[in-house]
Amino acid sequence: MTKNSSNIMALAPNTSNKRETVCIFGTGDFGRALGQKMIQSGYPVVFGSRSLRTSSLIPKEAEVLSHAEAAQKAAIIIMAIQRQHYDFLTPLAEILRGKVLVDVSNNLKINQYPESNAEYLAQLVPGAKVVKAFNTVSAWALQSGTLDASRQVFVCGDDMEAKQMVMDIVRALGLTPLDQGSLLAAQEIENYPLQLFPMWKFPIFLSLGLTAFFFFYCLIRDVIYSYVYENKDFSFFLAISIPNRICPVVALILLGLVYLPGVLAAIVQLYRGTKYRRFPDWLDKWMLCRKQLGLVALAFAFLHVFYTLIIPVRYYVRWRTEDRIISKALNNKTDPFNNTNGWLSDSYLALGILGFFFFVLLGITSLPSVSNSVNWREFRFVQSKLGYLTLILCTAHTLVYGGKRFLSPSSYRWYLPNIYMLSLIVPCIVLVLKFVLIFPCLDKQLTQIRQGWERNPRYSEQSNYIINKSAV
Repeated sequence: MTKNSSNIMALAPNTSNKRETVCIFGTGDFGRALGQKMIQSGYPVVFGSRSLRTSSLIPKEAEVLSHAEAAQKAAIIIMAIQRQHYDFLTPLAEILRGKVLVDVSNNLKINQYPESNAEYLAQLVPGAKVVKAFNTVSAWALQSGTLDASRQVFVCGDDMEAKQMVMDIVRALGLTPLDQGSLLAAQEIENYPLQLFPMWKFPIFLSLGLTAFFFFYCLIRDVIYSYVYENKDFSFFLAISIPNRICPVVALILLGLVYLPGVLAAIVQLYRGTKYRRFPDWLDKWMLCRKQLGLVALAFAFLHVFYTLIIPVRYYVRWRTEDRIISKALNNKTDPFNNTNGWLSDSYLALGILGFFFFVLLGITSLPSVSNSVNWREFRFVQSKLGYLTLILCTAHTLVYGGKRFLSPSSYRWYLPNIYMLSLIVPCIVLVLKFVLIFPCLDKQLTQIRQGWERNPRYSEQSNYIINKSAV
């Protein structure tokens, strides 16, 4: 009990000591929000401003002074102003010597200047210790208590002591500091907030491209063909029927593309006989966005479920059912129950339900709050073993749906196969390659390679020699 208590006391922050004063240059939205948050965390705050008139928006507990007077009262100064207004710092160079300047600014465009704002600040005030931080946190996030926003704060700087002081402030505010190294990382940190879903671009553009392709494919095959050869107007298929065909197709293809790069990476490692060589850039980037590909695929699967649930209430479906019933009644005909079709129908639905269930399970485990609560082996089991099971179930769902129609000539309008046939290409390739890779002769060698074994150790020795020689 005593041991546990001592551990708890060691981890708890020392709140009895008075925190040091922090100066904030700038009384804009972010400066005021950050100042209010610091005051709530126990930091005395002084604002440095061009105007000494007190505004009702500035926290009452804070003091507003001129830039020179405010800088003299604190060892840490947060620059909550834009780069184009840094010129006033030049006359304050002597006052700022030895102080920690925290640059929180962002630009309007990626790589807007040759150097980062933090590096420019370090050149402008060479005697100060410049640290980049807080630029990934918004004023809204600070005002809302960081409960509904990201808690991560990227921090970089050349002076370790100064960087540690800033990281202590970040922790005191209830945020999580992430040390990104020296000030050379500042430009990358400044570009980060300007990137619009960087890891989502490829999955989103790919899904939109597949959706557009299959939309026009179905338009030609199911609407235009029927109008030209059968003189039937099925243009209303554009609202429900065609989207309900496109969504599962795109979902299955994207799910196959989630696991295809892993199979290709295994083939590359087997071919090279080592794991110590980089994958090609295209494969490396592909593997990094597998999570996003899977989540986009899950979104299309959800759309497919929603579209399917409304099928019984569609006018076309109700009309066709009533027309068939009345026609059979007038002709006094009945169709005997076909046990084979019953099995196919129930198997098709069962496979779809199970596939969607495991698909949702994969999506849940990819959430940070869930993935952080499981160990690596558990996460790998879910994402790999259950992932391939999901791919098998969804592929089987499509195969059973096709049934005998694969060989039916009527399924090829204008020599174009049905859309679900095209969706089977990628997942079948993945499953066949994976089946080959689990053969003991290949799986054993692949396991040895991933554990560090090399077929030709000379290559790694030559690589190390070249790297060391270039470093010298």
